[in-house]
Amino acid sequence: MPTNTSTRLNGQFALVTGASSGIGAAVAVALAAHGAAVVVNYSHDEDGANATVKTIADAGGQAYATQADVSQEAEVQKMFKQAIERWGTLHIVVANAGIQVDAPFLDMTLEQWQKVIDVNLTGQFLTLREAAREFVRRGPQPDLSRALGKLICMSSVHEVIPWAGHVNYASSKGGIMQLMKSTAQELAPHKIRVNSIAPGAIATPINLSARDTPEEEKALLTLIPYNRVGDPADIGNLAAWLASDEADYITGQTIFMDGGMTLYPGFADNG
Repeated sequence: MPTNTSTRLNGQFALVTGASSGIGAAVAVALAAHGAAVVVNYSHDEDGANATVKTIADAGGQAYATQADVSQEAEVQKMFKQAIERWGTLHIVVANAGIQVDAPFLDMTLEQWQKVIDVNLTGQFLTLREAAREFVRRGPQPDLSRALGKLICMSSVHEVIPWAGHVNYASSKGGIMQLMKSTAQELAPHKIRVNSIAPGAIATPINLSARDTPEEEKALLTLIPYNRVGDPADIGNLAAWLASDEADYITGQTIFMDGGMTLYPGFADNG
C-alpha cells in the first residue's frame, strides 16, 4: 500500500466494522491512506484484523483492532466507548460487517434467517445509532469536517436485485436501504450525512466459490457489462471520497458500484 497520498480526512477518526478482510479491510486502508485514524473492528478473525492494522501502520497511518459482535448491543456500545476514550471522538463510521448463511427458501430455518438479519441489519442499526449519538454529543468541528459526522452503510446490489437461495441476505440488504434513507432523513437537520455503498461482484472471500474456476468467472462476467470483477480497493476509494467534504451535499443515497450489474444486462439485446 502506498503512503498517505491525500489529506482529505486528516485529523479525523473512523471506525469500520468487519474490517478483518475483504471490503471492510480495503475501506479501513483507504480511509487511513487519506489521513484518518481507524478503528478496525472484527468479530472472529483477530489475525485478519491485525493484518489490516499492520498494513495501515506500515504506510505511516494509525489504527488499532477491537473485537465486537455487531449484533450484540452491549458489545457495540463497549466498542464505541473504548474508541471515544482512546481518541476523544469519531467522525466517520462505516457499518460494513455482514454475513451470508445460504439455503433454499423451503429449507431455510428460522435460525438461518435470524442470524443474517441480526448481523446485517440489526448490526447496522446499532452501529449507526451509537455513532450518531457520539456525533451529537461531540458537536461540530468545522475545521475538520463540514458535516457533524459521516455514516456509510455497506449494502449490496441485492437491495434491489432479488436473489433466490439467499432470501435472508437479500432481505437484510433491502432493509439497509430503508434504514439508511430513514436515518438520513431524520439526521440531516443535525448535519449528519448517511449514505450507502452497494457493491456488485467484488473479489472477496465471501464470493470465491462463484469465481474460483475460469468457467465460473466467465459465467459471472455475463452479469457485469463492464466485464471485470471489482476489486475491494474500488469500494475503499469510494468510501474515502464519500466520507470527505468533497461529498458534503450527498446524503440519503445508495451509490451502486457494480460494473453495471444493476443495468440488467439480460435485456441488452431486447431481452
